[in-house]
Amino acid sequence: MSGEPPRAARWLTGTGTAIRRAAFPALQSAARRESAAVLHLRRPSGPPSGTGSGPGRPYERLEDGCAVLRVVRAVGAGGYDGYQLQGACGDLTVTCRTGPTRLMAPAVSLGTLQEKGEFPSETLRAIQHWSANQGELAEWINRIRQRHGEGLRLIVWDDTGFELPWELFWVPADEQHGLGSGLLGALLVMARWTTVHGEDEGLPRETGPCRGRVLAYLHEDMTDDGSVFSPYDHAVHDTMTPFLQALDLPMPDDRTGLVYMGCHGTYGEVVMRLTLGDRTWAEFNTRDMHVLREDRSLVCLNACHSGRFVPNHVQGEEALRGFAELFLRKGAGGCIVTAGKVGDQEARALVRRLLKEVAARPDLPITETLRDFRARAVQDFGTLAAIPTTRNDDGQVDKVGQKRVLRLLYAFMFHYYGHPRTTLRLVAGEEHSAGGGDPW
Repeated sequence: MSGEPPRAARWLTGTGTAIRRAAFPALQSAARRESAAVLHLRRPSGPPSGTGSGPGRPYERLEDGCAVLRVVRAVGAGGYDGYQLQGACGDLTVTCRTGPTRLMAPAVSLGTLQEKGEFPSETLRAIQHWSANQGELAEWINRIRQRHGEGLRLIVWDDTGFELPWELFWVPADEQHGLGSGLLGALLVMARWTTVHGEDEGLPRETGPCRGRVLAYLHEDMTDDGSVFSPYDHAVHDTMTPFLQALDLPMPDDRTGLVYMGCHGTYGEVVMRLTLGDRTWAEFNTRDMHVLREDRSLVCLNACHSGRFVPNHVQGEEALRGFAELFLRKGAGGCIVTAGKVGDQEARALVRRLLKEVAARPDLPITETLRDFRARAVQDFGTLAAIPTTRNDDGQVDKVGQKRVLRLLYAFMFHYYGHPRTTLRLVAGEEHSAGGGDPW
């Protein structure tokens, strides 16, 4: 024995078998094919597009109050995998080329939060350090906050696969303009986006509200999730095959507003290791999913690692693949996914609470409910200036403090992919009203 204090994993029990984070192969070119275009982002004349109801092309003018932060891979300092940033909000732009502070940063990923053996407080401090290195980006964020205030909507279009925790980005205060500091996902209305392959590959389109009944699959370990759906018209399956058949065949007189999966998920270094409920990514990929194409339903995947991506080089393509991209490509009006493991009861309860809040506010965009959900988590945590230490003065692990940090990180683990104005309006059951209002 070396006498070194035991690793953080000792205090976390029941976390299961460790899953290694994907290793990304070094790039041979200076950047992916999108890089050249993103570094020449301009605001051409003409009507707004890209986040409206028409076909979106990523580099056309954005609607007033809408900002896009584009993140793409590039070869970084010393030949390491890195990334570059391009932000645009009207005439307020920022360009951050790859450099020594924009490299792949495994220490800030939430994907392996409970597997990599670090204390939650160390992950949060690592994210704080990573954020502090992005001064140009922080300045741009405060400039667009100052201009648009509560009307600002940010889309983070990240095609790196580096699992950068944008919702947890630490935004510094701008006292001159009365802007407070905080975590990005608790300060702003924000959505994520990824390139949807085989489609127009532009920004998300506005498709209107996700409206209708609930179609769900619940694994036997997740049956408590069904309590969220009890006020609404719902069809819940406890086996996968009937659920997928129902997803393939839309009902002409019965729109589906929400497709929900509560099950186990796995992640690995290649796309073949991505699973939901014991079905592989490829098995989902071969399904028609006409319900999504017809009804533009919101998809919520309450499963470990459902929001993670892998570069699909092993199948001969330069593309990030994951379940969010898959369901969006099949026609989903938006996707709520998890950035890592949500295996304990507390994390699952958070998902149920979040979905209940989204369903209860049918006129409020999902992104606003998510922002408010995260803001309450920050408020419950207390001041971010006092992150708990790993150990107390007696040398024992501060389990209470680490649990507080873990609870905060869990609240930021749920990511939304889609248009920032998308709403969810569920149909009431026979004895209940929809979304707290009247049946329709």
